[in-house]
Amino acid sequence: MNLLSIAILIFIVMESANVAILYFWPGSRLGNGVGVFNAFSNPENEQQRLFASYLVNWVAGVKLIFIFLLTVILVIGTEQVKLWAVVAMLLSIATYFWRLHPTIKKLDAMGCITPKGYSKTLGWMIAGFLIMFTLALVGHMLMVVIEI
Repeated sequence: MNLLSIAILIFIVMESANVAILYFWPGSRLGNGVGVFNAFSNPENEQQRLFASYLVNWVAGVKLIFIFLLTVILVIGTEQVKLWAVVAMLLSIATYFWRLHPTIKKLDAMGCITPKGYSKTLGWMIAGFLIMFTLALVGHMLMVVIEI
């Protein structure tokens, strides 16, 4: 198994755990559980609770799309397809810092997240995925160059 496949497999395993948390324990503060958001635990009314539940399940469903596509790529994809999948993962994961991170930082500063400082933890976790995929990509490219 090469570096690209290992990185993809690690992502699949971690995201599968996150999907399980979102579907079965959405109020958890582990993984991608939304229990860190005070508004999720204390909705003002039934409409907000249902809307939050809908969004949590929608996010879990989108994560499943990534997981299943990456599984197909891992099982039957060529090295070139895996390489471009890793590039696509880098680009898609990096969008977190464009829209989501500024919002969660504001919520954290407003005291809307428990534990305080969670936005930094999540930012480092997302950065960890970016670092992992970058190292796998660079390592793969170096191995290709060495073979030539």
